[in-house]
Amino acid sequence: MHRIIAAALAATPCVAVAQAQDNIATGQPVGPALTLDQAVTIAGGSAPAANAAQAGIDAAQAARTVAGLRPNPEIQSQVENVVGSGPYGGVRQAETTVGINIPIELGGKRSARIAIADAQFHRAALVAAITQADIRLQVTTLYVDAIAAERRLVTARDQLRIAHDALNAARIRVQAGRASPLEEQRAEVAKLNAEAEVQKTQRLANAIRANLERRIGQPVAGALDGAALDHLPPASFGPTMATSAGTLALAAADADLAMADAGVRLARSQRIPDVTVGPAVRRLSATNDTAAVLSLSIPIPLFNAGQAAVAQASAQRVRAEAQRRMTSLDVEQAITDAQAEADNAATAARNAGGPALAAAQEAARIARIGYREGKFGQLDLLDAERTLSQTRLAAIDALASYQNARARLERLIAPAPVQGN
Repeated sequence: MHRIIAAALAATPCVAVAQAQDNIATGQPVGPALTLDQAVTIAGGSAPAANAAQAGIDAAQAARTVAGLRPNPEIQSQVENVVGSGPYGGVRQAETTVGINIPIELGGKRSARIAIADAQFHRAALVAAITQADIRLQVTTLYVDAIAAERRLVTARDQLRIAHDALNAARIRVQAGRASPLEEQRAEVAKLNAEAEVQKTQRLANAIRANLERRIGQPVAGALDGAALDHLPPASFGPTMATSAGTLALAAADADLAMADAGVRLARSQRIPDVTVGPAVRRLSATNDTAAVLSLSIPIPLFNAGQAAVAQASAQRVRAEAQRRMTSLDVEQAITDAQAEADNAATAARNAGGPALAAAQEAARIARIGYREGKFGQLDLLDAERTLSQTRLAAIDALASYQNARARLERLIAPAPVQGN
């Protein structure tokens, strides 16, 4: 009888091998692993946000072309001294003038428009880079959560096996008259709870994997690279905090300030009136002669001299400058918080996956041996196995928290692309 109980309990250390066999039998994804970088690349090429960002770049490029165009000339035709009285009846005394009105921009309006268009193009390029960084963060989070969910499922299945083994052992003990039937009932309840936990964890794992597939735009036929969850930095004290200098967020704020500067320049250039020159040719029907006509028109800035537009642009520039300072402060704070969160999560992961897990495994091993030899009760065994399961789950959660915190930190300190590239 002792050999039967020992065989039932000795099976629990082999759960990893059994789990690998279950993966094949239950249709768990096998084959070449989809790495995180591959998932990010696939998602970046098909994400609607990336398409929208590229469309924004194309629109900004077209706007740059439009800003560099000069005003179109106008053809003007005029007929005078017709359908009048006396000698001006009919069209015999008609004077026909045909000319071209050529607008001439003054005050640097064209160069000011080009400056705004260049700033808008740079801002659109930053939006595209920000979009790619956001896509990487989203995919990384889903990828890490999917690996963590699969490991939680492995742990839940391990617990189910342990519950089955404990139930079998309890039945043997009850049949031998060495334990109360209450032990068998308690083991049965534990097994039912473990089955429910497996079902719940399986559904969550399926949902997270479906969200990952939806995000990257294609099914994930193979497995995921579990190493993406396991990497931890070496333990260190007093980490160097990153700064907001050169980050995407600060570069976007700088681009907004550059557009505001260009807006002030354009508003000031609008205060200088443009000149329209109109060379023309006039034909006099009475003598069949022709003559040249030259016109010059200059608008009078009587009611709108442009001061209000300059004031508006200047206020927008002040707002952009203030927002740039606020962005710098916000990013610095977010980086500090993310760095601390990542460091704390790494510490928790090292502890949960190291000393704490080793202690829980040793306690469970001792409890199995003691229960087999009759030194420990069933409650001691169940408590030790529950503690081991909770420690494993805590280690998984800590690893996932660290990887997600590190991904958020990398998103915050992501460098801005060099202007012109």
